[in-house]
Amino acid sequence: MKKEGIIRFALAALLVLALAVPALAGDMAAKVDHKAAFEALKGLAGEWTGEGAVGEQRMPAKTVFEVTSNGSLVLERMGPGTEHEMLNAYHLVNGELVAVHYCSSGNQPRMKLDPERSKPGDLVFAFDGGTNFDPKKDSHIHGLRLTLKDGSHLETEWDFWDAGKSQNSMRMSLSKAGGR
Repeated sequence: MKKEGIIRFALAALLVLALAVPALAGDMAAKVDHKAAFEALKGLAGEWTGEGAVGEQRMPAKTVFEVTSNGSLVLERMGPGTEHEMLNAYHLVNGELVAVHYCSSGNQPRMKLDPERSKPGDLVFAFDGGTNFDPKKDSHIHGLRLTLKDGSHLETEWDFWDAGKSQNSMRMSLSKAGGR
């Protein structure tokens, strides 16, 4: 290779690196830390109302977030006071953020924050086992996404599985009561 060819090759390689490094740095910066995500969940404390949907079926939705146990637990009460009331407990286990869904059907799926798929304001929880069900055949919540649109608008998506595969999802679009 001639000197001129080597210089062109080196300049092209530098250009590729110059374009790639900021993109890679942006991807690394976008990853979510478990403790920071837990602190963000604490900021949801209060009453949220809006609309829920499973497929085309729409219904009113209400959920209440509470920080308890000396700040070590965020408790979410979905559908408070209804026959289908459910609880979600968010807490750190060995530095990792977990969510346990106490379902009205009597099972307790456990999910863990997936920092690779999450971004600040968009928390994705992946299935991590549970109690009182067999995930290969029984109905259960298998994943969760919490998207904070701003300080007073929240969207949630609960992935529902049956017979070992995704069946549908329940989505809720919520606003914080009284704004923020």
